[in-house]
Amino acid sequence: MTISIDPAVPDDVEAIADLMEELDTFYGAPPAQPRDAQVAQIRRLVFGTPPAAQVLLARDNGRLIGMAAYSYLWPAAGVTHSIFLKELYVMEEARRKGVGRLLMNRLHQIATAQNCSRVEWMTDTTNIAARKFYEACGFTLHEGKLFFQVKSADLSATETA
Repeated sequence: MTISIDPAVPDDVEAIADLMEELDTFYGAPPAQPRDAQVAQIRRLVFGTPPAAQVLLARDNGRLIGMAAYSYLWPAAGVTHSIFLKELYVMEEARRKGVGRLLMNRLHQIATAQNCSRVEWMTDTTNIAARKFYEACGFTLHEGKLFFQVKSADLSATETA
């Protein structure tokens, strides 16, 4: 394998959409919208002004095999900013070959270059493979916070509460 890690560019939108479809399948989610809507959404959210997220892509000899999608958060401790890793995904055939570690290393390089105070992320408690991967990278589980979520369909209900 000859793996490269680079920021996504607008020409990557279709390949990102393909990878996102595989990611949805991995998590057991049905396609949420038609392909053209997915492509338009990726183009707007990743390459619009302002972008909603940044994306690093892992390629093996030019073929997309993984990604890390992240955003900057402010404020973090000490009125600093941090990086929140929303999604780290490597195609099944490329797992256990160092791709995820390369993506995490690049993300940490970016955080250092941008003077971020930390990099944070979550994984499902049932995703044992991901937990083992993070532990193998030397990361420790932080149990000090709880995760809350409101789905967009429920947002209007919260406005009247």
